[in-house]
Amino acid sequence: MSMNEMELKHLERRVDEILQRLASLKSENQALRESQAALLSERAKLIEKNELARSRVEAMISRLKSMEQES
Repeated sequence: MSMNEMELKHLERRVDEILQRLASLKSENQALRESQAALLSERAKLIEKNELARSRVEAMISRLKSMEQES
C-alpha cells in the first residue's frame, strides 16, 4: 500500500468516526429536546396547580374573615 492509499484509508476512517459521532449527537440532542418539552409541560401543570391552591386558600381566608366579622 502506498503512502497516499494509507492516508486515504486513515481519512476514510476519520470521516466514518465523525459521521458516527454526528449521528450519536443528533440522537442525544433529540432526546434532550423531548426531555425539555416534558419538563416544561410538567412545570406548566405545577404552576397551574399552585395557582389553584393559592386561590382556594385565599377564598378560605376570606370566608374565615367574614365569619369572624359576623361574630
